[in-house]
Amino acid sequence: MVDRREIRTDQAPAAVGPYSQAIRTGPFVHTAGQIALDPGGGGLVGSSAAEQAERALRNLAAVLAAAGSSMDRVVKVNLYLTDLAAFGEVNETYRRFFPGPAPARSCVEVRALPKGALVMVDAVALAGEGD
Repeated sequence: MVDRREIRTDQAPAAVGPYSQAIRTGPFVHTAGQIALDPGGGGLVGSSAAEQAERALRNLAAVLAAAGSSMDRVVKVNLYLTDLAAFGEVNETYRRFFPGPAPARSCVEVRALPKGALVMVDAVALAGEGD
């Protein structure tokens, strides 16, 4: 049977529903969607898509670190925007977190995101080496 381990950290926002921040199974970490919530206060950070992408990606990095992984071990990203017109500005922020080789990625426009967020990101990453 494949081992499934819940990942939890206070360095990223707590789950706001019946889900885990991430699940580690075998050599992979599967994260929940991260939005621009402040891990300390829980409020939405940033008024632009780029500002919210920055916080969401920092939250993603914290969850991956708690799982013994990191942004440079990400193999697949799903990026959700409430307005594809923000694609360029979000890409500029995204590029700083994934300088290359960039992971495979899907980006879709959605009608709405939790808490009124403009951006949400989730990922699949390789777990830490030797774990």
